[in-house]
Order: sequence, then structure tokens, then C-alpha cells
Amino acid sequence: MTSIKKATFGGGCFWCIDAAFRRVRGVTSVRSGYTGGHTPEPTYKAICQGDSGHAEVVEMSFDSAIVNYDTLLAMFFTLHDPTQLNRQGNDIGTQYRSVIYYHDEYQHRTISDTITNIQQQISAPIVTEVSEAQTFYAAEDYHQDYFNENPNQRYCSMLIAPKIAKFEQRFVNNID
Repeated sequence: MTSIKKATFGGGCFWCIDAAFRRVRGVTSVRSGYTGGHTPEPTYKAICQGDSGHAEVVEMSFDSAIVNYDTLLAMFFTLHDPTQLNRQGNDIGTQYRSVIYYHDEYQHRTISDTITNIQQQISAPIVTEVSEAQTFYAAEDYHQDYFNENPNQRYCSMLIAPKIAKFEQRFVNNID
């Protein structure tokens, strides 16, 4: 049985989620894209209009012999606020919703257990949507690895860079 698995997370703008998981040992590929909606072959323009039903997500492949799904979930929940409905900070709309798409029943159970555990530690309700993985549409090429390709872009330097620095300190530099 292969140890390469998939995970799909949406937590606001995909640039931050993409940048963080590219730094994790055991994550073998990361693609920004769209899923969960009804518009076939969506584009960024269609997503931004807010009526496609799709969320901005990151689909990654990971080697479960190196990093397990539980760890990836823990990382994901530190990268965004799972109590904000259809937004993350100034990014507002259903395309920015907190969402996890599971690829098998193990992931489904693990997500449920993780949300239950986190909910016991915070007072605001977690609004993260949990759904079975659907067709994933890769975002346009310029969205792939956006943060690393555009570190001086204002959004990247002001909003993403501090999150990535915190993420690296907490997770990347402390994983065996």
C-alpha cells in the first residue's frame, strides 16, 4: 500500500495555505485551486464573483510515512480562523470559507475528532465545512507558489509573511 495520500484544505486565500504547506517535510506536492462548487472549469475571475460555489483550496500530496494527516490538520487549524463564516480577515465571500475535503473515511473521522477537540478549547463555534473531496480544478499558473514567487508583493509581505514565520517557528523547525 502506498504511503502517498492527498489532503485538501481551504482557509481563506489559498496563497497562505499553499506557502505554509510547501515548507512541510513529507508534503510532496502542493497545488492551489478550486473545488466544492457547481461551475465547471472555474477561473479566478469566476471565483471572485462569489456565485460559483467553489472555495479557494490547496490540494496536496503527502507521504504519510513522514507526516501524518493529524499533523497536517493541526497545522491547517493554526493557519486560519475556523470560527469565521465565509471569510478570513478582509477576504470576504463563500470562496474564502473554512473547509476540509476528505479523501477517505479515515480522514473524515480524524477531521471530526480534531474539530471536537479544538471546539472544547474555544468558545466561538467552529464553522469549518467538512465535505467529501470533489473535482479539483487547478488555479491559474500565476497562483501556484504565489508567496515564494512574489514575496515583496504588499499582500504577501504584510499578511502572509508574518503567518509563515510563525508557522515555521511552530511546526517546520520542530518536526523530526
